[in-house]
Amino acid sequence: MPPNKLFPTTPSSDALPRRRRLAAALVAVPGLLPALSHAQLAGEAAQAQPIDAPWGLRLAPQLEEHPTPNGQSPATFVLGDSTTGTADQDIAAKGSAEVRRGYSALKADALHYDQDTDMADAYGNVHLSGNGSVFTGPEAHMKVESSEGFMTSPKYHFNATGGSGSAERVDLLDNERSVFTRGTYTACQCTDDPAWYIKGSEFDFDSGADDGVAHNGVLFFQGVPVFASPWLSFPLSGARRSGLLPPTASLSSTNGFELSLPYYFNIAPNRDLTLTPRILSKRGVQTQANFRYLSPTYSGSITGEFLPDDKITKTNRYALYIQHNQNFGSGFGGYIYYNKVSDNTYPEDLSSTTNQFLNGTQLLYQQEAGLTYNNGPWSVLAREQHWQTLPPSTAPYGREPQLNVKYNKYNVGGFDFGAEADYTRFRITTADATEGDRVVFNPYLSYSVVGPGYFVTPKVQWHFASYDLSNIGTGAPAGQPKNFTESVPTFSFDTGLIFDRSVRIFGEDYIQTLEPRLYYVYTPFRNQNFAPLFDTAESDFGLAEIFTPNTFVGNDRIADANRLTAALTTRFLNPATGDERARFVIAQQYYFRDQRVTLNQSQTTEQATHSDLILGASLKLGAGFASETAFQYNADNNQLVKTSVGFGYSPESGKVINVGYRYTRANTTLDNQPINQLLISGQWPLTHRFYGVGRINYDLKGHRAVDALLGVQYDADCWTLGVGFQRYANGINSTGGQSAGTRVLAQLTFKGLSSVDNGLMSAFRASVAGYTPLPPPPPPESQFNNYE
Repeated sequence: MPPNKLFPTTPSSDALPRRRRLAAALVAVPGLLPALSHAQLAGEAAQAQPIDAPWGLRLAPQLEEHPTPNGQSPATFVLGDSTTGTADQDIAAKGSAEVRRGYSALKADALHYDQDTDMADAYGNVHLSGNGSVFTGPEAHMKVESSEGFMTSPKYHFNATGGSGSAERVDLLDNERSVFTRGTYTACQCTDDPAWYIKGSEFDFDSGADDGVAHNGVLFFQGVPVFASPWLSFPLSGARRSGLLPPTASLSSTNGFELSLPYYFNIAPNRDLTLTPRILSKRGVQTQANFRYLSPTYSGSITGEFLPDDKITKTNRYALYIQHNQNFGSGFGGYIYYNKVSDNTYPEDLSSTTNQFLNGTQLLYQQEAGLTYNNGPWSVLAREQHWQTLPPSTAPYGREPQLNVKYNKYNVGGFDFGAEADYTRFRITTADATEGDRVVFNPYLSYSVVGPGYFVTPKVQWHFASYDLSNIGTGAPAGQPKNFTESVPTFSFDTGLIFDRSVRIFGEDYIQTLEPRLYYVYTPFRNQNFAPLFDTAESDFGLAEIFTPNTFVGNDRIADANRLTAALTTRFLNPATGDERARFVIAQQYYFRDQRVTLNQSQTTEQATHSDLILGASLKLGAGFASETAFQYNADNNQLVKTSVGFGYSPESGKVINVGYRYTRANTTLDNQPINQLLISGQWPLTHRFYGVGRINYDLKGHRAVDALLGVQYDADCWTLGVGFQRYANGINSTGGQSAGTRVLAQLTFKGLSSVDNGLMSAFRASVAGYTPLPPPPPPESQFNNYE
């Protein structure tokens, strides 16, 4: 059979003027109508949505794709300024030539389409788009329906992920997978001169799986190679993906130069593992592993660190951190917290569970497992608790085991009632210390009368305790029995009034309240000197504590009391929103007799007739200004006992300054050394892209910085750089003086490639109240952006 001849279809100038898309040929007419019908939307999405008055604008229907039903195929269109071809076989187009099928479009200066092979050959300014991806180059050869083919010297852009680059050749396997030969990849929007890019001998991209692989890849930053790998896997959208994470480097006074090379395993959407070799120039190579898991009924993490043959200590050193939470259903739960280090100096030398900046040294490591039950008024805890204690810290008592049951009912005919029952066996690692069992039962009953502008709440409670001591330490009182019981009742009466009025201050309207409150407590004296201090300490003295019946925390001491607490509070509220703009409070306790119950027999029982005066103020003004201030003042001695003053100013995101002052007069608890510290922290833009971050906690008496942090951040279009320097306290040295260390850490983040925090951002957030992280990269474009 002779070959089919192309027939001329060039129109005359009278019939159809020459312009773009002058001629169109429908090659697959049977598929046309189904394609058109399924291109329409249905339901509410197909209706124009009103967003304003009848004469206002109307929201267009939502743009989305609708797949072609099974057994039907979309039409193929060939368009151009001029076309020639053979009916039902092939067609050639020139001048703004296009081949369209479904959601794919192939454009060029000239192209030829063969219907039998479904092959389109395009030449000159080739532009291929579909499924959110765009390819441009001088030449392309494609099977239209399967989106299979190749293009020479392509440039590409993935709308949905923001990635782009170029190559010598691209082989398109389908509408999601592609292979680039000797190409580049970047997530920077300035594709002509990107700040960072990956160059490799071959790239395998799967936009459906959000996966990219570079073979023999080299990561360039500002034209300088910074990392290389024979196989480099990365997510196209910056999401979680298995592969090497950016290395982190720091400089420490205790370890020298540190380099961490983490590898991330994305095991499942709810599980991952990070392995991190950590090179320490002064000590050796430490291996860190962190496994995390999450499910609807349980979650947790396991972290291990191991350093074989430390060059300085000549020992193997390790740390283990386990955290697990379990929900068994029906109110039952459980947990495990297990933390252990190999030696006493491990925290200050090597601790980097999360690679965060240090702020002091951890000396207590919790080792605990428990079962819980919460259902309505019932709350039950059964646990086994132990502590690893590092010097110079004092070891606390462990609970081996403890069973605690609480029952609380509220507003039953106006009554609130409940009880706490607790059994604990107390054990301690300190030699020759008192140990034993304690049983506690604490019931209570209260009745509240609440009306417009007032409340009255009388309450009675009882404390029962029984001790069975297995060992009596050398510091126990003379004649200490092993078995004894205690019974202490307490009565309290709480009442207050609330007045309000409208006021106008500085041209603004407010609602001012006046709230007087009286709180009376009576507890008779019971001698409790024989009770060991298993879990009890003296309570702090502040606004939260003066309205509690007991001046101790714990169940080993119930303070005798015959005292009255008086307080007066005034607030200024925004009448439109109810927002509290200012609050002022003054409070004082009045003692009708001296408190005789103390933590130990050596303490004096003499008291003044009244407590120190407590004053507090809180302000929240416009322009981002806020203040919190509290004073504890002894009027008898004309002494300021304790004060805390804080100011914060944050006019907008990324701008914050905090100033705080803390003072506590010397006392026996502080080893007769006062606290007199000034704290300043802040974040502020230095230029359009530079941000300064800093914090200093300065001891005014010792004329030294307790801790300090100074950092800068630079935010570019597609990368950020942060550098931080910290001076931190890390314990007590051999002579009893304060010990300090220094650390320098830098973090370079390539937007769209990784967003791993090596601890610098966490340090900034922890050090500066109100810190705002640098803005993330812009969200990826929709596949309908620049839709063709």
